Amino acid sequence: MLQTALDFLVLPYVQSTIWILVVTISVILTVAFSVLFERKIIGWMQLRKGPNRVGSIFGFWPGVFQAFADVLKLLIKEVIVPARANKVLFGIAPIVTLVPALATWAVVPLSPDLVIADIDAGLLYVLALTSMGVYGVIIAGWASNSKYAFLGAMRSAAQIVAYEIAMGFALVGVIMAAGSLNLGEIVRQQQGGFLAWNWFWLAPLTVVYIISAVAETNRAPFDVAEGESEIVAGFHVEYSGIAFALFFLAEYANMLLISALTAVFFFGGWISPFEGYLSPDNILAKPGFPWLGLKMSMFMFFYFWLRATFPRYRYDQIMRLGWKILIPVTLVWIAAEGVMVYFKVGPWKV
Repeated sequence: MLQTALDFLVLPYVQSTIWILVVTISVILTVAFSVLFERKIIGWMQLRKGPNRVGSIFGFWPGVFQAFADVLKLLIKEVIVPARANKVLFGIAPIVTLVPALATWAVVPLSPDLVIADIDAGLLYVLALTSMGVYGVIIAGWASNSKYAFLGAMRSAAQIVAYEIAMGFALVGVIMAAGSLNLGEIVRQQQGGFLAWNWFWLAPLTVVYIISAVAETNRAPFDVAEGESEIVAGFHVEYSGIAFALFFLAEYANMLLISALTAVFFFGGWISPFEGYLSPDNILAKPGFPWLGLKMSMFMFFYFWLRATFPRYRYDQIMRLGWKILIPVTLVWIAAEGVMVYFKVGPWKV
């Protein structure tokens, strides 16, 4: 019996299912604590207290259970559906927004030997799923039968489409550098120390990608979709309870995903920054998930830092930045990268 159980556990689809559950649960728990850390960090930056009432561990970390209290509160609140809303689409919209943010993790290489689906078209899979989120936003705004929600959905959709184009062009440069659409191969191509990572030779594309990622996830200072002073919380204004919580779960899950993808595409993923500078036997030079987790944490902190620092931009400023600045920058640098590839300059000299 024991041998039969062990044989069952080593089956590929069983292992994939186990890792899917592990990654999904880990992402959800990380999202819960990210909300707490964001409130703590922004409180520290703005010289005020963050959450400090709900729970502590032996007197330390006051407020550590605040995120779980918020989830419990939202679970027991009533979900109110507007009388004239399209009830089917109204219920589907939060799911359409959340599922792509979780499903994209299937192709993210977490370590040299761990990826749920090691597919050659991984980058296309990422682009396809990350583009799905806009449908949830549009459906939520339209199905609510509210002018405020619909206006917020249209603003958000226009913003997401504009910055998706810039983000896609930035990733064209990554494909040219790696010569592959496989995310694991993109990471391995960056071996050789932190100066061999893509950020060095693709610096303008790195900046464009990071800015586009902030706009893509509707985060400050690009959070015009949730401009409370203008459109009353935007596309999800008619949502309450757990349906409302799912939109924010999707937002923070997307932040976590974008942080991981930024590390994978431009900052070496699970590769150590000391690789090539220290002995391969040194623990600091060994690749692994801790390095990816550290880089993700840095980008999440960057998200919080931006929110605490910059005021919200006007909508026309956001659209001008996306269409008139970021997209031309990516096109120019892709052309420059093509010249470097042709003349075998930098990482293409071999």
